[in-house]
Amino acid sequence: MKWSAANIPDQSGRVIIITGANSGIGFWMTKYLAKKGAKIIMACRSTERAQAAKEKILNKQPDAKIEIEILDLASLKSVKEFSEKFHQKHDRLDILINNAGVMMTPKWQTEDGFEYQIGINHFGHFALTNQLLTLLEKTEKSRIVSLSSMAHKSGKINLGDLNWKDKKYNRWKVYAQSKLANLMFAIELDRKLQARGSTTRSLAAHPGMSRTKLGRHFPLGNLLFTFTQTPKKGALPTLRAATDPEATQYPYWGPRGIMEAIGYPKKASIKKKAKDQNLANQFWKESENLTKTNFPEASGSSKIGAER
Repeated sequence: MKWSAANIPDQSGRVIIITGANSGIGFWMTKYLAKKGAKIIMACRSTERAQAAKEKILNKQPDAKIEIEILDLASLKSVKEFSEKFHQKHDRLDILINNAGVMMTPKWQTEDGFEYQIGINHFGHFALTNQLLTLLEKTEKSRIVSLSSMAHKSGKINLGDLNWKDKKYNRWKVYAQSKLANLMFAIELDRKLQARGSTTRSLAAHPGMSRTKLGRHFPLGNLLFTFTQTPKKGALPTLRAATDPEATQYPYWGPRGIMEAIGYPKKASIKKKAKDQNLANQFWKESENLTKTNFPEASGSSKIGAER
C-alpha cells in the first residue's frame, strides 16, 4: 500500500506539538495535520520564521488551528519554560513530534555546554519529552515520534565522551551519534511505557534523503539534491508513525525506495546496536544526569480522549 497524506485519520480535537515546525518536513507535517483538524503548536526558535510559515498555511487553510510557542532546544532553560507554559495552557497532548534537528555543524556548543548536534537532536528533545510525559500519559493513546536517520547505522554511543571533548571533532560521526541516540531513545522510551501498561507509545521515523535546510552544512549538499525527494514526501514516514492506527506494531518508519532514500513510508531497518537494552539503559541514565530530568512516575489520573 502506498500510504499518503490522504490516509491520515481525522485529527479533530487533538493537540499536537511539532518541534521545528516552520520549515522542511516540519512545515508539511503542520500543514497536513492542521488540514485534518488538529490544533498544532509550532515549537520554534524564531517567532518571525514561524509566523511566516503559519501565514503561508492560513492563506490556503484559513480555518487551520495553529499556535506558535518559542522553543530553543539548545537551552534547557527554554525547554523548561516551554513545557511549563504548555502545561498551564493545555489539558491534553495527543502527539509530540520531536522533529527539529541540526546536521554536520561546526564544533559548537549549546547554552548548557553540550556538543551542539547531540545537544539539540537528543538532549533537548529528551528533556522536553520527560517534562511533557505526564500530560501525554493522561491523554488516551497518545504518541511520541522522534526523528532519526539512515545515519544511525554508522553511529556509536561513547558514554565516556558524548560531547566529543576528548577526540578530534568529526561532523559526520557526531551527527550519526545523535541520530543513533534518537532511535535508541525512542525504542527505550516505548519499552519503559509498555512495561507499566501505558497507552502512550513511542516510535521513530526518518525522512530518507529529503531536500531540506538540514543539510546546509554538508559539503556535497547541492549534489545530493539530485537524488533526494521533496520535504512534502519526506514528511510521510513521520506522519504515518504519528497517526496510522497500525503503525504502533513496528517501532521505526522510513521511505520504501532503494536504501530507504525516497518513496512512500514503510517499516525501516534498524541497526542491532539501536536495540541494545543494556547500552540504552546506561545512555538513559546519563541523559537524565546531564539534562537533570527524569522519567516521571506513572500517573494515576483518569485518561482523557477517545479511541483512535
